[in-house]
Amino acid sequence: MKTKPKRNSWREKIHEIIYEADTPAGKAFDVILLVIIFLSIIFVMLESVKGLDPWIYNYMYAAEWVITILFTIEYILRIISIQKPTKYIFSFYGLIDFFSTIPLYLSFLIPGSSSALITVRALRLLRVFRILKVSRYIGESNKLIKALKDSRPKILVFLFAVIILCLIFGTAMYMIEGADSGFKNIPVSLYWCIVTLTTVGFGDIHPVTPLGQFLASIIMILGYGVIAVPTGIVSAEYSKSEADENEQKKLSTNTQSCYHCHENTHLDGADYCQNCGYPLNREK
Repeated sequence: MKTKPKRNSWREKIHEIIYEADTPAGKAFDVILLVIIFLSIIFVMLESVKGLDPWIYNYMYAAEWVITILFTIEYILRIISIQKPTKYIFSFYGLIDFFSTIPLYLSFLIPGSSSALITVRALRLLRVFRILKVSRYIGESNKLIKALKDSRPKILVFLFAVIILCLIFGTAMYMIEGADSGFKNIPVSLYWCIVTLTTVGFGDIHPVTPLGQFLASIIMILGYGVIAVPTGIVSAEYSKSEADENEQKKLSTNTQSCYHCHENTHLDGADYCQNCGYPLNREK
């Protein structure tokens, strides 16, 4: 009977809870962290509301300090529970964790800077994407991410074509309408073309001549295609991903994270890290 590798040190056990969602403790940690993140975002939004009772602001300020301290402890535990802390510190989520934790400390050291740091504190919402690994829909999210990556070259080519069309139509509208109709220069005309092509239509500038209105009508019709084409490209890649059985096997719902090298893209049922060969925790 095959013996499953187990965690040996307290650091590895902390790593199992914080970085993985395959264990009951890891799932509970992610759920609690998710609740704290949403509470923090709610407090950030309510702080911008003026006219509430003073005790509400005092309560939110105290709650924000509690949440910040919890995030600080979590950040420290994430650093000390891996063998290569710099890989986490300078990773995308490591930077998000850091910048979303320090604002309240900075506001304490720099009085009056609290309102200016609200946006930075809102970065905590980005941490939700890491916690989504606890969801049973991780397979679908992996397929969507793969479809977006595979669609990237086609979408970039399409956007390049759209930019060329905007330059052509914007220049033509400048020549047709001129400064008297609000099209003062080509950049302004280009702005109008982008607004019209994306079906936003602010209405601050509009053509007044019959030829300009005809050209604007063509741009409006093309705008529907601008919206539909990228969606169709991604949908086609998503369908292709679902139909490809070999690609399906590469999509894993495994959330095991290697304590030694921090690799977290292992196949289901893996007992050892595919990057360094270090034993993975398989106790659930």
